[in-house]
Formats: sequence, C-alpha cells, structure tokens
Amino acid sequence: MKLKLLLFFVLATAGITARAQQGFPFDNEIRDFKHQDSLNMPAKNGILFIGSSSIRMWTDLEQRFSDKPIIRRGVGGSTIEQLVDYFTPYIMYPYHPRKVFIYAGDNDIAAGKTGEFTAREFYKLWAIIRQNLPKAEIYFMAIKLSPSREKYFPEFRKANTLIQDFIKTRKGTHYVDVSAALFIPGTHQSDTTLFKSDMLHLNSKGYDKWQAALQPFVK
Repeated sequence: MKLKLLLFFVLATAGITARAQQGFPFDNEIRDFKHQDSLNMPAKNGILFIGSSSIRMWTDLEQRFSDKPIIRRGVGGSTIEQLVDYFTPYIMYPYHPRKVFIYAGDNDIAAGKTGEFTAREFYKLWAIIRQNLPKAEIYFMAIKLSPSREKYFPEFRKANTLIQDFIKTRKGTHYVDVSAALFIPGTHQSDTTLFKSDMLHLNSKGYDKWQAALQPFVK
C-alpha cells in the first residue's frame, strides 16, 4: 500500500512539473536569447536592460548608447512576478552585469494585481539580484502612465511610490523617473504625442525622452 502511494505521489509530481515546463511564459523569446548568446555571448560587466515590451521594442537602445556595452533583454508582455519566478537565471545571471536597468510592473497591475503586490515583487527581485549579483548597481525605471491604461493610474502611482521609498534606504539602488520624463511640461499628464497609436508603447520621440532621463545613469 505504501509503495502504491509513493508511486502515485511520484507520478503526480512528475505531471505537475511537466505542466509547469509546458507553461513557461514567453519560452520562445527566452530560447531566442539563449540562441543569441550561443552565437555571441555578451562580455561580463555590461549594462543590462530587462523588463517588458517597452524594453523589447526599444530596438535602437544599443545604438543610442553606442559607446556602452548595452545588453537588451526585454520579454514580451512580461511582469515583475515573472522576472522573479522564471527569467532571471536566463536573462540576468549569465551576463554578470555591473548595472541592471529594470522596466516592469505595469503589466502586473493591468492583469489585476495591486500596486502593493507589484512593489513587493520588486522587493523580491531586488533581493535575488543582491544575492546573486552583489556588486551590481540596480536601477528601477518608474512605471509610465500610458494613456490607454488610465484606469490603472492610481495603482501605478502607488507602486512607484512604494518602490521609490524602498530604494531610498538601499545602497547601490536607484529610482529613475522615466514616467515624469513623458509628462507635458508643468503637468502630471503624459504627452500623447510620445506614444504609438496604441497609446501604450513609446514612439521614437518617447524614447528620446527616456534616453535623456537615463543618460546620467548609463554614463
């Protein structure tokens, strides 16, 4: 009887593991990154940008900072939660970066999570970076107020405030307000001319604003 129960447990566990592997989010993009690495592994001590589609779609990021060893690893519509649970062993640790820029969080909230939850996921991400890359400088890029996600603005602001407060007491960690960089001067409203027609992703002029905000930290 005990043997049957043990066998049942092993088979059930194997089934759960298999389903988890099948359900790995954005696994095709992760495989593409690993294939790129197999052909040309980035040098250690680079400047890593990770996060969601705002990083993935910044296709001229490397050219904008052409004198710096930029590594861009944006993953689809990913979340901070997924960075914590899945991606860091694949798109962070292997590169041993000296700086890590993170843009993520708005997809967590758009999926129904709260600002508090999103901030707590960043705390977890910060802790695992500190554990695995203790010398790396960490930069959190504030969640932008994309016009198409106006109903989530209160939670975006809450997450940004909590993360900014957390960062204030952490050495080697920085808050970069790339959200305010998109505001119409003299307001707290994002300039719609800086976004693509979906009012979610930035156009080239929007990335100009981000480049200017990031310049002092990248340099």
